[in-house]
Amino acid sequence: MGLTADQLSAATAALAAADPRLHDAVAHLGPPPPRIRPRGPATLLRAIIGQQVSVKAAASIWARFEMLLGGDAGNLAALAALSPEDLRSAGLSGQKASYAHALAHATLSGALDFDALPKDDDAAIAALTAVKGIGRWTAEIYLLFAEGRADIFPGGDLAVQIELARLLGQPERPTERETRRLAEPFRPHRGALAIFCWHSYNSSTL
Repeated sequence: MGLTADQLSAATAALAAADPRLHDAVAHLGPPPPRIRPRGPATLLRAIIGQQVSVKAAASIWARFEMLLGGDAGNLAALAALSPEDLRSAGLSGQKASYAHALAHATLSGALDFDALPKDDDAAIAALTAVKGIGRWTAEIYLLFAEGRADIFPGGDLAVQIELARLLGQPERPTERETRRLAEPFRPHRGALAIFCWHSYNSSTL
């Protein structure tokens, strides 16, 4: 389970106390709402399907994908039995079809065990990214939203980069490496920092 409302409220208060620039933003916007996803392969499958397509297109493809699996996106045995052509009929590209199959096979074989991911965040990221099609951003989003790991920070996220730069008064959008450096002083609450960045970014673009 992801970070709860109470956890986010406490962590956001700690961020506000740590930096006056964040204090002003938190005072204006309040703590962010939770972003919670279920643990397990379905959340990662949804992230894979949503890569590089619009929210609307991703929702449409996901609905067709679930129908192929009898309404249960967690039915990995059914997924493994589908052909690439079956998956493409739901709207997945050939590449995403191969990623979906890779995740199903890794989970069914026990190579990836969602109930036994390493407690160390870097090791957990390494375990997830060992599966074809799961990059660092996808792994970090999973660990933050589905497991509620409090110090996970997806520094490669464009909105996080843009908004952290704005909140901290940076003149331009930083690189991923620089974004991670800027976030270092906010350990062990970098997960809440990322979620607050999305909260602030979405508020500024309404």
